[in-house]
Amino acid sequence: MRLDIVTIFPEYFAPLDISLLGKARRTGLLDVRVHDLRDWTHDRHRTVDDTPYGGGPGMVMKPDPWGEALDALVPRSDNPTPSSGPPSDDSASTDKTPPGGAPPGGGASASETFTGGVSPGGAVSGRGAPPSSGASASEMFTGGVSPGGAVSGRGAPPGGGGSPGDGASAGEMASGRVPRLIIPTPSGRPFTQADAVRYAAEPWLVFACGRYEGIDSRVAEEARTRMPVDEVSLGDFVLAGGEVAVLVMVEAIGRLLPGVLGNADSVTDDSFAPGAMESLLEGPVYTKPPVWRERPVPDILLSGHHGAIARWRRDEALRRTVRHRPELLSRLAPEVLDEHDRAVLREAGFPVDGEDMAD
Repeated sequence: MRLDIVTIFPEYFAPLDISLLGKARRTGLLDVRVHDLRDWTHDRHRTVDDTPYGGGPGMVMKPDPWGEALDALVPRSDNPTPSSGPPSDDSASTDKTPPGGAPPGGGASASETFTGGVSPGGAVSGRGAPPSSGASASEMFTGGVSPGGAVSGRGAPPGGGGSPGDGASAGEMASGRVPRLIIPTPSGRPFTQADAVRYAAEPWLVFACGRYEGIDSRVAEEARTRMPVDEVSLGDFVLAGGEVAVLVMVEAIGRLLPGVLGNADSVTDDSFAPGAMESLLEGPVYTKPPVWRERPVPDILLSGHHGAIARWRRDEALRRTVRHRPELLSRLAPEVLDEHDRAVLREAGFPVDGEDMAD
């Protein structure tokens, strides 16, 4: 699987070089390419944001750098065909940056308060530093950002680098293959385990990490004319940027790839996993010793009776879901619950009559 991540903070993705995902990258199961959005700016301040039309607080990420970044990763065809959603009739955006690249108001923009970045050559640079200045990121810290903006570290996999020209290969373009663009945003639909499973089956994903008040809406509109676009949210809260959300999604997706986990069956008992655990939380888990601080492991888990253990685990999953996430149970179709399930739910105080379950 190939993942392209576009961000103004490539260093954020150094954690992708450790643990299971780091191993997956080194063994070639996961090809992660991290790109600095500022590589597609053309003013000396490398500006990526501007004031919002209509007024209001905050800044909005400009469409021009995003458009050029996506064009580099997924070159436009002469006759783009919509891959998801209706064609866009948006007009070309106009750069309102005053001569000299200063943002409106003459001061530094919010993006310029970050004094260290990654230049087009992959070097760590300060505000306004030339593209070739500074030590490379790999010289600054181990497991950081390599030349070209890719997350790297000891044993980074071949082809893991990213650069402004590191887009779709000739073979990818000839086959007509395009990626799915994923934009994390509080206004998107909730990201779920089902989404992780669906994305894990795709060969190529592109993540767009927004900042400030978000990315100019025309970027997603235009992208939908040539690739599938999903706007997703991690929950009912707001982060400073999309980087943390992308790290969460990449881990949720990456662990589902064949060969990433030591035991492929581990994912089948996960909370929300498709099948028996869908819309359920995983119950309590235990390991050695059998008694710890006068608290014993439930006898059933030591019995060796696999059928009884499976029944106990489902019962505990039902009870935990009632306690912590009762709204999930309303998604269950009544026919997926057997009489024992219904008895457990009633005992836990959850109504299971037909009109109280999912329609």
